[in-house]
Amino acid sequence: MKRLWAKYRNSAMDRFLKKHQKYAPLIFFIGGFIFDTLTLGRIDLLYDLIVLCLYMSLLSISLYLYNVVDDGKWKNTFLEKYETYFPLVIQFFFGGLSGAYVIYFSRSVSLSKTVCFFIILLTLLLANEFLKKSISNKYFQFSVYFFISFTFFAFMIPVLAKEMSTNIFLISGAVSLFCTFILIIFIYSVSPSTRAEIHLGKIIGIILTIYLFINTFYFFKLIPPVPLALEAGIVAHDVVIENNKYIVTYEADSQDIFWRDHNLKFNYTPTQNVYVFSSIFAPTALEQSIIHRWKWYNKAKDTWEIADDIQYEITGGRNDGYRGYTYKNNIIEGNWKVEVLTKEELILGVIEFEIVFNPSINPEQFSRKEF
Repeated sequence: MKRLWAKYRNSAMDRFLKKHQKYAPLIFFIGGFIFDTLTLGRIDLLYDLIVLCLYMSLLSISLYLYNVVDDGKWKNTFLEKYETYFPLVIQFFFGGLSGAYVIYFSRSVSLSKTVCFFIILLTLLLANEFLKKSISNKYFQFSVYFFISFTFFAFMIPVLAKEMSTNIFLISGAVSLFCTFILIIFIYSVSPSTRAEIHLGKIIGIILTIYLFINTFYFFKLIPPVPLALEAGIVAHDVVIENNKYIVTYEADSQDIFWRDHNLKFNYTPTQNVYVFSSIFAPTALEQSIIHRWKWYNKAKDTWEIADDIQYEITGGRNDGYRGYTYKNNIIEGNWKVEVLTKEELILGVIEFEIVFNPSINPEQFSRKEF
């Protein structure tokens, strides 16, 4: 072991870390982020579940190991040699878990619901870079841990319970709050240096503030209903089911618009139906009611008016998402959007389009896609 350690200390990696010590935590944070981007896919797959649980467990252990270093806890033990790298390990798991959340949040046709998380993620990166004590700041350290823990349980508990509701979200928050407080109180009780650096009441107050902040976002529908995700959303001229395949006929947008399939201008004749197709990812065996809320923009009143709420049920497990569609006829000209919602009216995504009367449209020019 000693020979291995000596060899490592003279390695190129060790020299690199020493030379770029200032940026090493950020590098490890981004490294964890990139690793998950390349390896993770579905929240309900055994591999993903094991990786996330392992990351969360190792992050908790790493925080304990790091926070008792100043107490000489690891003096004359094999861990003493690795004390310098504890902050890097913590940053790797911060980045790894954050990367996993971004993957699951971004599995949607609408990026609007991920904006809040990306802002928080960017804040974490900037705060980590500019705080004087960086990861050694225990208030920052435990605050980030709680945010990551809350998000972890918000993903994990619905998957394990095979249910998604407001009550499940509240339970997720309560579990993360309990686990975070247990970790903080345990470290506080065994570490004199931690007691000297932080005020227990202050850190509990910060954690509770973050807890209330996240719940406020949730109840104002600013956080998407994880782990559900909108895989695809198209306004179409026709949807038919053949051999368990949904064949969607629609007007394709320009090839330059790679992030959207359908054209925002929907050429409409009064005799036809207007369809909205959606494919929603849900973990295996999770059942949920989905609502297509059709809205029309009233220019005279300068407001969006609800034209119809159409509901259908989904069951999770299909790799490419659970497919469904709704339609309307005798529709009026103007700007429309269909909000894809859960039964709690949490938004999964928005499909926007403009109805333009055009009796001379040529169906042969339409595109078709199988789902």
